[in-house]
Amino acid sequence: MPEIYDVIIIGAGPAGMTTALYAARSNLKILLLEQGTQGGQMNNTAEIENYPGFASIMGAELSFKMYESLTKFGIEITYGVVQRIEVNENNKAVITEDKMYTTKTIVIATGAVHKRLKIPGEAEYVGRGVSYCAICDGAFFRDKELIVVGGGDSAVEEAIFLTRFASQVTIIHRRNSLRAQKIIQNHAFANSKIKFLWNTLVEEVQGDEQSVTQVRVKNKQNNSSNTIPCNGVFIYIGLNPHSEPFFNLGITDQNGWIKTDAHMKTNIPGIFAIGDVRKKTLCQITTAVGEGAIAAQQIYLYLQKTES
Repeated sequence: MPEIYDVIIIGAGPAGMTTALYAARSNLKILLLEQGTQGGQMNNTAEIENYPGFASIMGAELSFKMYESLTKFGIEITYGVVQRIEVNENNKAVITEDKMYTTKTIVIATGAVHKRLKIPGEAEYVGRGVSYCAICDGAFFRDKELIVVGGGDSAVEEAIFLTRFASQVTIIHRRNSLRAQKIIQNHAFANSKIKFLWNTLVEEVQGDEQSVTQVRVKNKQNNSSNTIPCNGVFIYIGLNPHSEPFFNLGITDQNGWIKTDAHMKTNIPGIFAIGDVRKKTLCQITTAVGEGAIAAQQIYLYLQKTES
């Protein structure tokens, strides 16, 4: 007979790890399934200044602290890439590339991935000057000139982080003002290494076939085009939900975001969704943690009801 878990949590970001922690305290049999590194997008975040209890903490450090707390409960953690979920009469199956797991409930906490500009040169120069992770790649650009594309929290925060290495960082934004939180904007405006290019679109990444050398941009107001020399391009224009393996379930909207109620329930009993893959208005570590706690409580109540 296959081993049957009380809950399988797909994704070990802050939401998934919090669900595992709370579910373990309810003495549930848990499998935490991750395809990469525990912490998710936190590992790609340089400095976090809005998580309670820490004036400032690096994303990778917070990821490790959350993961470390799970080890005390003996939670089973494994790695695999989920292909699909199958819903059977009594239980549910999570199918990875090489194994099938059986469970009573599922929490989808797969997060989101960075959007691409989908412009010429972007894909060609990924890893050779184009990046979506400042903390991963920033140190490779010491004393170089960099471009950051975007105007939200992530773009501005990562631009600030990149000034630790780069000689100059230019934030290119398609609007005439930033969308980032005011306190983050203030930090950026006060940083002498950061310049801003407003109402501008990046149309092409250009290079010498070895690395990025410049970008071609267009001014939205007068349609003029020109090139800007640079050694690297960091792109932060939003996120797409990582929900492709679940399209067959009918739990997403037309853009792939998973729809839930306030209790993190999808329209399939026993399947929950939390974190950045969920359709919502605020994607923060704090909201992910809160959703994880709610999901764990709802799983416990669901199991009590279905097994009574």
